[in-house]
Amino acid sequence: MDFSLPPELTELQSTVRRLAQDRVKPRARAIDQSGEYPQDLFEVFRDADLLGLCIPEAYGGSGAGILGLTIAIEEVAKYSNAAALMLLLTRLPTGPVLIAGSEDQKQRYLPGIASGSARAGFGLSEPQAGSDVAGMRTRAVPDPDAPGGWVLTGTKCWMSGVSEADWYTVFAKTGDPASRAHDAISAFIVERSWPGVSVGRTDRKMGVRGVDTGELLLESVRVPAANVIGEVGGFRLAMLGLNAMRPVVAARGIGLAESALMYATEYVQQRPAFGKTIADFQGIQWELAKCAVDVEAARLLTYRSAWLADQGKFTREWVPFLSMAKYYATELAVRASGLAVQMLGAAGYMEDHPVEQWYRDAKQLTIVEGTSQVQLGLIARGLLDHDLWWD
Repeated sequence: MDFSLPPELTELQSTVRRLAQDRVKPRARAIDQSGEYPQDLFEVFRDADLLGLCIPEAYGGSGAGILGLTIAIEEVAKYSNAAALMLLLTRLPTGPVLIAGSEDQKQRYLPGIASGSARAGFGLSEPQAGSDVAGMRTRAVPDPDAPGGWVLTGTKCWMSGVSEADWYTVFAKTGDPASRAHDAISAFIVERSWPGVSVGRTDRKMGVRGVDTGELLLESVRVPAANVIGEVGGFRLAMLGLNAMRPVVAARGIGLAESALMYATEYVQQRPAFGKTIADFQGIQWELAKCAVDVEAARLLTYRSAWLADQGKFTREWVPFLSMAKYYATELAVRASGLAVQMLGAAGYMEDHPVEQWYRDAKQLTIVEGTSQVQLGLIARGLLDHDLWWD
């Protein structure tokens, strides 16, 4: 068993760490305050060949896999979760295409993501169907004028990168709209330029500002048969795609937790109190130590889950291990950022320090791509089914 990263991933980690310190860190506060999309950072990532980390070389990527993307996102998330989200969006919408897409679909849509000439979004959630995916109302009916084609109508919401995307992976009901059966839902590639596709309202968010989250409106959008991902009735594809993303979201939490802990540690070493520094008090030291243990535990869980995902182990029996990483790392981000605010006291509550931004950003991570409660349910189900067992 080797816990060290291979040389190519060690070099990637070092490269992205320097880039994050030099280019992302100076921009983080301005992005949060303005809410404007950081096109300059997108171009930095493009020029550094970071947009194709999880895309195979055959389609223009570098083939670093989920682990490579996880490592890069961890470094970027130390300073900006909005910038880290930009990297995440190279995998979330492309996941179903990578898993079940046709060769034609991969050739048409993946190289643009890797090169930065195109961006994509992921359309699963709806106003009345967040965690309850089977409750979606977006409908796909057969196109009478195009054999094998479909006509999509509905609204997707809370979609990250909706305003910047050139195409979307969209899930819709191809069966009875009232049915909750998994084979009633299918996946489609929908291009932004097609008639009937538009962006609705964008959301005003508590944190992770800079990458728009909002609505995708579909009004009788005609989708050709060539843009159906996998088989009709492929709801399982949505779950497989999300399962494989657990370590990527977890990486955003680890990076945030690391930055919060490091910032708080340096602050308490410098802040005088009662004739000492805050760091001299044992109670403070213990809290820092516990958080450091949590960071290392979260990283081990996350790197293991990324390693599993790269082996294709994101089916049902592996879900508990993937969910553990997402749950633990994102909840840690909330705890660590809260600890940092508390250790800075009144100063931590002010915009003079970045910890208040990290505190706001952290909460999103426990909600997106499967809430903490959903993850706990999946872990429990794995235990009850003996997929997670120790003898």
